[in-house]
Amino acid sequence: MPKKSVPPSIIEVAFDCPHCGAYTTQMWFDLHITARPEESRTPLTVSREFVEDFRLRDLHEKLKADMLVFYEKVLTGLIFFEKYEGGKYIQWGANNLHLSKCYSCNEIAVWVHDRLLFPPAGEGPPPNADLPDSIRLDYEEASRILNLSPRGSAALLRLAIQKLCAELGETGENINEDIASLVKKGLAPLVQRALDSVRVIGNEAVHPGQLDLKDDRDTANQLFRLVNIIAEQMISNPKHVDELYAKLPEAKREAIEKRDGKQISSEGSAT
Repeated sequence: MPKKSVPPSIIEVAFDCPHCGAYTTQMWFDLHITARPEESRTPLTVSREFVEDFRLRDLHEKLKADMLVFYEKVLTGLIFFEKYEGGKYIQWGANNLHLSKCYSCNEIAVWVHDRLLFPPAGEGPPPNADLPDSIRLDYEEASRILNLSPRGSAALLRLAIQKLCAELGETGENINEDIASLVKKGLAPLVQRALDSVRVIGNEAVHPGQLDLKDDRDTANQLFRLVNIIAEQMISNPKHVDELYAKLPEAKREAIEKRDGKQISSEGSAT
């Protein structure tokens, strides 16, 4: 039986999430507004330089840690909720402006009247839900510009693969070497072959983030798939296994760990 699929819609409480692509429940929110105070009349924005300077300040450790978490969320450019303790009295509502939040990935979408405004509709396949935020932003930008600039899309995706390799503990300097190292750690060898094929289709000398005149939509589509395959094999699958293992009773886990310890000590011989 095919999976249920419902396009995002203002009249539905479950649809395909415009962020992660999962068909799941969506929670809707009304918006209320207050004017910014005189001493801070413009919206809050922060830069990476500001955050790094803040990190060096001599502040109470918990306060600094909480603020750094907040600033890192701001830097993603994504919408997120923050609960105000002892909230203000609200006089105004924002009509025809709506937010929906995905039950699966917890990301927020913005709607004006009945039109999805954010995230912009992309042409590529949905990103793996476990992609780190910074990589997912590159992926989604590549998806949005796929029709306008396949070469730009492919360049962003090569950069995403480079950053993903760095997230997985590789150097992030040479995609070929990083993928070869990941294959030794459990990535399917076919992924390395697929990456080699994409680079041959384009230009073997192309560097992540640089345009290649030979890149086309097909090249970009293959790179979309590669990003998701690497994330699925190296992030999602281990996470799912860990979640299953964590559900075992503690006594069972101890028995398994004791068994595995015996196998290692006997160099793989039966015990």
